[in-house]
Formats: sequence, structure tokens, C-alpha cells
Amino acid sequence: MDDRKLEVLRAIVEDYVATQEPVGSKAVAQRHSLGVSAATVRNDMAYLEEAGYIQQPHTSAGRIPTAKGYRLFVDRLGKIKPLSAAERRAVHRFLSEAIDLDDVVTRTVRLLAQLTHQVAVVQYPSLNRSSVRHLELVSLTPTRLMLVMITDTGRVEQRYVEVPAELTEDDVLDLRRLVNEQLQGKALADAPRIIDGLAGLARPELRATASALARVLLESVVARTEERVAVAGAANLTRNGNFFAGSLRPILEALEEEVVLMQLLGRADSNALLTVRIGDENEVADFREATVVTAGYGPGSVVGHMGVLGPTRMDYPGTIAAVRAVARYVSEILEQNR
Repeated sequence: MDDRKLEVLRAIVEDYVATQEPVGSKAVAQRHSLGVSAATVRNDMAYLEEAGYIQQPHTSAGRIPTAKGYRLFVDRLGKIKPLSAAERRAVHRFLSEAIDLDDVVTRTVRLLAQLTHQVAVVQYPSLNRSSVRHLELVSLTPTRLMLVMITDTGRVEQRYVEVPAELTEDDVLDLRRLVNEQLQGKALADAPRIIDGLAGLARPELRATASALARVLLESVVARTEERVAVAGAANLTRNGNFFAGSLRPILEALEEEVVLMQLLGRADSNALLTVRIGDENEVADFREATVVTAGYGPGSVVGHMGVLGPTRMDYPGTIAAVRAVARYVSEILEQNR
């Protein structure tokens, strides 16, 4: 395909997204400086239609892009529309005011929905991709401890430990020192093997207590591996409802299923800066009339994904810029708090 036909396709996508109306050859020739007549544009549009990049919704109308057309548009996107300086400052200020990880995720998902006018989905940092920053043991009674595990991404897991014998303050200090020496900085994926050997490293009189502590630690890193997802902006779907051929109900119901949302985000390539899946490229059946834009985030390496879901008629340059920018800001915040 030559550059002029690509320019015609770009003009049709941009005009259709902006006006929500099918686009004719005369409008393309008048609105865009292509340097050719409406007749030439008409011939190029005939080629694009024959090749499956645009279609005619009804006989009297102009043309609209197909999923194949949107895909080519995204693949050949020359530049991403950056956030304005004011938007960047607002994003940075809004996210930097978060008080803890839950607040970071809540603010991020709301921000993405507001910036893109789409449904936003943010995965909490995955325990499977995190490492231990610190373990705290607090004595509640002589035979009961509170265990707090903090990961490098700021995720906090809290458990209670019933111990078989009364503990002194020095005993608690020894156990705290032991678990931190063995686990601090270690990847949670490697933690079960280390935890299995904790009791053997404790003083003989503390081994029974260390075994009880190890069992609870295992529950924290193994039993609590379920992933959490935050969603915002579902009302934006109803505003764009006329751009979905079928009912919105299956999409809205799918958005209530965390397993489906994890599938949606999990399809994103962890090594890619950003992934755009359009129409049938989405393996989740309920989302095959939609576009999903996702990005990984994390302090140095990817620990979770975020993204937006909306109709294929989407402001791709603006949406891609917003998802990429917010993912970068969240990564910076997590890095600063490691």
C-alpha cells in the first residue's frame, strides 16, 4: 500500500472518531491536505474497501474503518499524541498524593477512566512478581503474634500467629531477625523453599514456634496468590453503546468477573511497552467487538498491568499516550517507595 492510501485511511479513522459519522471522499479531500482531487480519494477508498480496511455501513453513507483498518492505523501510527504539560502536572500531582498502595491503584484506575473516557482496569502488583521488602513481628500476647509482610511494590499482607509456648521480648526479636535475614530481598516465587528451612535455623527452644510461624508465612505467599483488579468507568461504555453491534450486557457482566479481567490483562506481553488488541484479536469472546489497550508497570520490572477497554472507534493516539504515561508515573512512584 502506498503512502497516499495510508494517508486516506488515516483521514477516515481520524474523522470518524471525531465526528462519529461515516466519511466520504469529498470530506477527506476538503479537510486534509492530501494534494489530490476527490475523485482520486474515491479511487483510493475503493481500494481500501476492496482490501477490507474500510466498509460502507449503508448504501447512502460514506465509509467507516473496519477492525483491520484500525489495526493498520495503529501499526503505522507515526506519532503518539502526548499529554499536555498541564495534564502531566495534574497526573503527577494526583498520583503522588496517594498514601499507600491501595490508594495508588484506586487513583490510577479513576485517572485512566477520566483521561480516556473508557473503562479502566488496573491489576494490583502481583505477589508472584514481587519480592520481600520487610517482615515485621509484633507481640500481641505472650502466645500470639501479628505478622506483617511488606513487598517491594508496597503490598501489605497481615496475618496472626498462634504459638505453642510463651515468648519473651528477646524471643520475638530473634524470630524477627531470623525471618528478615532469610527472606528480605528474596523473590516471593523463591520464598516457599526458604520458609521450609526456617525452623531448622532457629534456636532449639524456638523451633516449634518457628514452625508455626513458617506455616503462616507459607499461607501468606502461597494461599494469598489470588490477583486483585480494580475497575472504573463502566458508565463510559453506555455512552459509547451505539458503537457496539450487539448488546452491552455480556461486556458489562464480563467486567464483573475478576478471572475474566485477569485474562484480559494477562494477555498483554510483559516485555512490551504497550499492547493494543482490536476486535477479534481479543481472546476473551465477550470483548471481540472492543479494543483493549494495556501496559505493564513496575519498579524496574513489570509487576502488574493496567489498561482500558472501549469500542474499536477509539481515539488511539490519545488513549495510547494516556495509558503509557500513567503506567510510567505509577512505575516511578513504586520505584521511589522501594
